[in-house]
Amino acid sequence: MLLAAGIMAGGLVAGGFLLGDGLVRMKAAERSVTVRGLAEREVTADLATWTLSLAATTTNLQTAQASTDRDAEALRAFFADLGFPESALTPAGVNVSNYTDDGTVFYTVRQRIVLRTKDIDRAQRAVRSQADLVRKGVVLEDGSGISYTFTELNAIKPAMVAEATRDARAAAEQFAKDSGADVGGIRKATQGYFSIDARDGEAGGWGIGDTPFKKVRVVTTVDFALD
Repeated sequence: MLLAAGIMAGGLVAGGFLLGDGLVRMKAAERSVTVRGLAEREVTADLATWTLSLAATTTNLQTAQASTDRDAEALRAFFADLGFPESALTPAGVNVSNYTDDGTVFYTVRQRIVLRTKDIDRAQRAVRSQADLVRKGVVLEDGSGISYTFTELNAIKPAMVAEATRDARAAAEQFAKDSGADVGGIRKATQGYFSIDARDGEAGGWGIGDTPFKKVRVVTTVDFALD
């Protein structure tokens, strides 16, 4: 009986030691800091898309059609003079509508032509030269604005994620320094959404698409272990 009691006591002591050691190690494993890292980069758009809408309203459908046809030819000549290839322009549809005013039927014919180019400098020159179209009698409808797009996001994603992670680690190291600890490995990380906004002005505001100068931004959330 004495032997059995001794064995039991020894087992309890050993078990208590192992349990206590396990709790210490578990507590140490719970020590971590969660921080966010930011990466921003200024880029220039590599694609310009300009949807130009032409319209004419008369009491004769054929006359309205002929008017928009003349404007479309003037538009093509305008872009050809600026050095754009013919393939840069694509017809985007024709729309005909009518209404009656005091017994007279009026017809409106709309034609849309899309300019799509990667020549950003030439596209900007075209926008600045819109007054030449007005002098030729071509009036573009409201909404005929140019839009600049950055399409090479996948090419810069890895470097920006790495930069955001480094920024997060720098923040974690500051936290660790203040608490007398060392930063360990990454326990968990979450990549936020990439946003592309106008370089100048407020994010998400007016003018995002009509400037070729963009700002790409990503925020990562990283959970670092503390040693």
